[in-house]
Amino acid sequence: MKSEAHLFTLVLLIITYNLQAQFVKKHGQLSVEGTQLVDQNNEPVVLRGLSFGWHSMWPRFYNEKAVSWLKKDFNCNVVRAATGIELGEMSYLKDPQFAKEKIEAVVNGAVKSDIYVVIDWHSHNINLKEASAFFAEMSKKYAKYPNIIYEVFNEPDYETWWEVKAYAEEIIRVIRENDPNNVILVGCPHWDQDVNLPAEDPIIGYSNIMYTMHFYAATHGKELRDRTDAAIKKGLPVFISESAGMEASGDGPLNMKAWQEYIDWMEANKLSWITWSVSDKEETCSILKKTAKSEGKWKDEDLKESGIKVKEFLRKYNKQE
Repeated sequence: MKSEAHLFTLVLLIITYNLQAQFVKKHGQLSVEGTQLVDQNNEPVVLRGLSFGWHSMWPRFYNEKAVSWLKKDFNCNVVRAATGIELGEMSYLKDPQFAKEKIEAVVNGAVKSDIYVVIDWHSHNINLKEASAFFAEMSKKYAKYPNIIYEVFNEPDYETWWEVKAYAEEIIRVIRENDPNNVILVGCPHWDQDVNLPAEDPIIGYSNIMYTMHFYAATHGKELRDRTDAAIKKGLPVFISESAGMEASGDGPLNMKAWQEYIDWMEANKLSWITWSVSDKEETCSILKKTAKSEGKWKDEDLKESGIKVKEFLRKYNKQE
């Protein structure tokens, strides 16, 4: 009997591993039904993972092996490739070819690892001409892959919703010429805080559009959750494409109580969430120390407190899938 029990346990572990190993194969083409992200069977799906830091500041982590490690060790079912538009000597505006090579390394890694990937235009400003060219190329290249999610404007800061909406509509049109299906994320004014504005005046005429809310738990409290709840109640599909447990500066101590409150809220509402960031800057939100290798295989001593904690969260909550 004991050997049969061991065999049964082993079979269960193998089944669980295979389901986790084939996440996109299992869930397939994502879409938006009402306010909920759903999979190919119209079942609610929750994506949980990590965002890479700006490609232009931490390009060494932009490789397929790092993606594979995030899937294997952190249990990520999504990663986010942050295309640094203005920041650094290797920014998209200064070296678009280098930027595309780095982003595509992460995208290709996600496809090979069978997880989802967000192609993020990581800017606080409107760069319509450059963004149009970038998303035209990316959507043409990756339209056939259900792994892909497009994030057309990371965090509008001082732009009005009218300006953000007009820009987003043009980029969405460009993407939809090549890719009619994959989900598109649209940012909101005031660093993705004012989700009430698109809730009052959403983009119409396109399907599979979601809107991003970002939080840093030590700064943003219940008021932001209440505002997001109200937006969802009005019919706005929300995706948390950037979040973490420290202050909005990305630094300062982790507020574990506040972070857990946000995670409990996201889980209760079946909201997808991505944590910032895979980088080794001397700040709280960068999950890695300088000792971390470029291609993953990070030990606990290579992780900062935020890295250890987010690994715990991802292993815990993604195990449910």
